[in-house]
Amino acid sequence: MSGLATTLVTQIGILVNDIEKVRRAYSDVFQIDEPPVIETGALEETETNYRGKPSEARSKLCFFDFGQVQIELIEPDQHPSTWREYLDEHGEGVHHIAFVIDGMKEKVMYLEGKGIPLVQKGEYDGGRYSYMDSTDQLKVLIELLENDGVS
Repeated sequence: MSGLATTLVTQIGILVNDIEKVRRAYSDVFQIDEPPVIETGALEETETNYRGKPSEARSKLCFFDFGQVQIELIEPDQHPSTWREYLDEHGEGVHHIAFVIDGMKEKVMYLEGKGIPLVQKGEYDGGRYSYMDSTDQLKVLIELLENDGVS
């Protein structure tokens, strides 16, 4: 398989203004327990890079598991990030579709060769992410997730 070498959608990210309110709504509608809200780490930990520059951006996150697909709620802070930019420009709603991949650098280069630029990247406990601006072509951002020890 060439290209991204994946067909597995793992997550849909949704931007929100009030994560507690939306978390309660998902829990109520689907009659499931409310997962915890976590806050992303500081720049020293996450190495967040937005549009080629380090960013202090942080966000509150909440993850609902629905079998194969996870719904991620994201409430960004006010620092520059793809989350803040998209929320300010488009309001609440779907921000990205995430795919688990192997070989982050190669996949980013592949997408950039397709006219889909890297907009934000960073680290998380056990891996890394890259948001690719595929809105012109695919009408939604793509998030690449690479987990350590997964092939």
